Amino acid sequence: MYDVTEIRRDFPILSREVNGKPLTYLDNGASAQKPRAVIEAVTRAYEHEYANVHRGLHFLSNLATEQYEAVRGKLQRFLGAAHEDEILFTTGSTMSLNLVSYGWAAPRLEAGDEIILSVMEHHANIVPWHFLRERQGVVLKWVELDANGDLDPQAVIDAITPRTRMIAVTHMSNVLGTVVDVAAICAAARARGIVTVIDGSQAAVHLPVNVQALGCDFYAITGHKLYGPSASGALYAARARMAEMRPFIGGGDMIHEVKRDTITYNDPPHKFEAGTPGIVQMIGLGAAIDYMTGLGMENIAAHEHGLRDYARDRLAGLNWLNVQGHSATKGAIFSFTMEGAGHPHDISTVVDQKGVAVRAGHHCAQPLMEFLGVTATCRASFGLYNTEAEVDTLVDALETCHRLFA
Repeated sequence: MYDVTEIRRDFPILSREVNGKPLTYLDNGASAQKPRAVIEAVTRAYEHEYANVHRGLHFLSNLATEQYEAVRGKLQRFLGAAHEDEILFTTGSTMSLNLVSYGWAAPRLEAGDEIILSVMEHHANIVPWHFLRERQGVVLKWVELDANGDLDPQAVIDAITPRTRMIAVTHMSNVLGTVVDVAAICAAARARGIVTVIDGSQAAVHLPVNVQALGCDFYAITGHKLYGPSASGALYAARARMAEMRPFIGGGDMIHEVKRDTITYNDPPHKFEAGTPGIVQMIGLGAAIDYMTGLGMENIAAHEHGLRDYARDRLAGLNWLNVQGHSATKGAIFSFTMEGAGHPHDISTVVDQKGVAVRAGHHCAQPLMEFLGVTATCRASFGLYNTEAEVDTLVDALETCHRLFA
């Protein structure tokens, strides 16, 4: 049974007050709070298990290496990858997507080659491809959304030309909560020999993910949204694609042998993991994955779908609130503006006085803001520990805000 009251007790920060009010944390799309299991795993690693990994033969080094490398298997199972060595440790989705850009795309794409993107991509899944546009003449092709904020897979497929080399799309929008049918896109791309890069930063938090079923070549995730530490994350890279990649960060641990005139690289995935890694961060991410799988990703998804439906109904009753995106299959993420209010920052500041934490700005998605015809929005994003009572608190805070501005 999914008992959200018990789950909330696992998160120490949720018991605190902000501005004299109980904290209502609705900024999970930016970064999620950490359960005690993660906090304790990080503390234990620093207090009792810390040493550098891979390089030592002493007890602590072996212990730290064992704890660190165990996370690779956890992520393999969490993402449904076929092999452990298809999991690359990174600092998060931004590094993962840049790794694809520098390691796979840059050596292969030429002037005039095309990368297809959607207008709702996070900047982390845009800027690395702009690098290729600026430096190598690669062409970026943009696919827009429909009136509900959905990305039609056929619209992506129709954008394919003989020069298309890559399709890079989000699995779930960080602004609208839109869930994309990436399996359909990946199937069409695979049939045409086109590589697919999926930004799973949001989706992996809220939905069960199986990269083999999706059929993608690359899938990026970030730990701090997965209730784990910041500066932790991973890239799934199918073996065939990883074999085609070149390392773009050089240093210790990614080599077999270095001489004055030659160098031989380590085997993947370590070939792409140079230097002393975020040892404790990754151990903490492993604890977060254990926590989420213990709850059950299907159970988390069902709980959040209930929150989504309740919040959608409550927010729909506020006729002065402009909610962006109305996908039937969206996640529990709501972006909005308010009639009579100035900037969304003003809304965020007012509701913060009620203890409600929401995000305001362009959410690192400026092409989407332009498409929606706004410069910024407020965003309330829900997680596995949020409740319907917190939806009510948000609505009450928004009503106070509306009265103030009216």
